[in-house]
Amino acid sequence: MQEQPGYVERLSVPVAWWLLAVPTVVTLGGYFFEVLNDPWPLVIMAGLGALCAVALLLLGRPRIEMTGQVLAAGGSELQLSSVTQVIALDERQTARLRGPRADPAAYLYSRPYLKQSVYLAVSDQRVPYWLIGTRHPAELAAAVQQCLTGKEPVA
Repeated sequence: MQEQPGYVERLSVPVAWWLLAVPTVVTLGGYFFEVLNDPWPLVIMAGLGALCAVALLLLGRPRIEMTGQVLAAGGSELQLSSVTQVIALDERQTARLRGPRADPAAYLYSRPYLKQSVYLAVSDQRVPYWLIGTRHPAELAAAVQQCLTGKEPVA
């Protein structure tokens, strides 16, 4: 029997990205009304719309999943037994660890539309920490902490 996930988050793209795809398709597709005869402009617009939809669906496909003692993100798995510290980070802290204070050996998994993250210090010498982008850093950090200690963390 498979273990139930302790935390699952799908990193789907924001609704605004879907809304921005509409004028993009209309603007790019509208050009073809000037240079092609019917029905080709509509066919091209439908193709552009389908291409945008596929791209947005693929961008929003990744998941963060914690099952038992394993955290999976971006095709990599972290044994939670090697985690020594868990911290939910705000936008500013996340930006620092993604940029100027980032360790090149760290494992970073995020999307451009995720502004917050969870920092997981790891006892492994090759990877000093994992930085996982999420919309719900407090919930993910609490789930990891609960898995580590066996009880709810104190806020």
